[in-house]
Amino acid sequence: MSLISILLPLTGLFLSMSQTILSQSTTEAPYPVTCVTRGADLMDAGVVVLCPPDCTQWRVSVFGTGVYASVSSVCGAAVHRGVLSPSGGPVKVHKLQGRYNYMSSYAHGIQSQPLTRWSNSFSLTKPVNVPLELTSDTSTTARPAAAPPVRKPPKKPSVKKALTGGNKDCQMDIAMVIDGSNNIGQRRFNLQKNFVAKLSAMLRVGPTGPHVGVIQASDSPRTEFLLTNYTQPKELLSAIKEVAHLGGNTNTGRAILHAAESFFLQENGGRRGHPRVMMVLIDGWPSDDLEQAATLARESGINVFLVSVAKPAPEELTMVRDEDFVKKAVCRDNGFFSYLIPSWFSTNKHVKPLAQRLCSHDGLLCSKTCFNSVNIGFLIDGSSSVGEGNFQLVLDFLVGIARSFDISDVGARVGAVQFTYDQRLEFGLSDHVDKEEVVEALKRIPYMSGGTATGGAISYTMQNLFRRTGPGRNFLIVVTDGQSYDDVRIPALDAQKHGITIFSVGVAWAPMDDLRAMSSQPKDSHTFFTREFTGLDEFVPPLVRAICRDFTENN
Repeated sequence: MSLISILLPLTGLFLSMSQTILSQSTTEAPYPVTCVTRGADLMDAGVVVLCPPDCTQWRVSVFGTGVYASVSSVCGAAVHRGVLSPSGGPVKVHKLQGRYNYMSSYAHGIQSQPLTRWSNSFSLTKPVNVPLELTSDTSTTARPAAAPPVRKPPKKPSVKKALTGGNKDCQMDIAMVIDGSNNIGQRRFNLQKNFVAKLSAMLRVGPTGPHVGVIQASDSPRTEFLLTNYTQPKELLSAIKEVAHLGGNTNTGRAILHAAESFFLQENGGRRGHPRVMMVLIDGWPSDDLEQAATLARESGINVFLVSVAKPAPEELTMVRDEDFVKKAVCRDNGFFSYLIPSWFSTNKHVKPLAQRLCSHDGLLCSKTCFNSVNIGFLIDGSSSVGEGNFQLVLDFLVGIARSFDISDVGARVGAVQFTYDQRLEFGLSDHVDKEEVVEALKRIPYMSGGTATGGAISYTMQNLFRRTGPGRNFLIVVTDGQSYDDVRIPALDAQKHGITIFSVGVAWAPMDDLRAMSSQPKDSHTFFTREFTGLDEFVPPLVRAICRDFTENN
């Protein structure tokens, strides 16, 4: 018998088996992949794949947490997510749109990496009703995946959809900290997710409405998804449904600290000038201390709401670390930021009133900090005695102050006036609503050169820079290097009567009497002096702290 006559039937048998496997992969049977198969290599949405064992021993690339960039290893991401054990098995892959800011984290032996942006994403869940014959006796050798089919380009979202949608009266950035402890258990954890989903639906998330992200509190906090990962209601509700219970202790303080430090950063999806809200859900009581973390959150302008479900019974109070944990955690202990729900089985009636609180601009007292609420005017001496080189050092000093504040159309605002005998409005408080624009505008101010009439400049600034602003948040920083040819005391008092707090910064030959006559009370904390222009930079931190102190005392 010839070799060909033997091989031909075997070839036919092999082709027949291949066709059978491929037909199964396109129906309900898992599709075999390797440890390095990427999400981008899969064509179908919702496909079930069969991962080989020991993928943790490969150098797999995983980008993201919970939601993964499509260049990630599917099996590596599944292990990282916790839906696949190191021994391999089936997982279901859900195709998603591209995202910004994929977060890195370490979980189940896999270190995922951050990624600024990618065009497509996927998430993973455990499949249901997988055929048994393909889930047992998986080979220890990774089987090569079939060549991926040609994929159609993703459908581009319509411009109309991208620019509209969401509750425009509730443009908040909201972090929801959920309880993932052993104490809550799987059943109540699912009820908690249902409550969060209903609350999110009531908030009406959208690109121009509220943005919602989720952090799970456990032994260590885990960011489930960021504020900008899901800005469409359907996607958001699906993401909430997929959150897996972690277990462990109720370390809510660590979760609050984690959120306060990084969750609202612009690189993580936080929007400049939008109120920051953190809603913390606790089943019973926390395992750790909340006070330090909550203080940081308040100082960062975050409005912390604490929703306590099933508060401790009298006989359980001995196990509670701090009975006043609610009062210490919330933005203000005024009853508005604390909310009690008796049971997870009676949450429906609490959805609407809680949503109304989260969207109440007037009630969000912690949003208003010195960093995002002040109007700062710079009154700059452009006289001949300063000189071109020193004038640039003055501008560098003012840039350092401007960079310390959250400048936006709804946040802090900065304007500048230069003076000699004359005055020139360099730019108004509303001319630049972006920090970098303000910085560039300061750097471009041309040096005037001339005499020194500081009193007239103060009056000019009050009338032209602060004419339409409210009291309690207006600050004028006067920088001069010499004696004024006109009176400074009366214009300064007039400005202060109109709600403008004045800081005087003197250099070189500026007389202390003039500086103290201009500055607000108490004089010592509102007057600064240095012999050299190079010493101005040292005043940036104390000046910023002084502005914040005055703002806090007056508001």
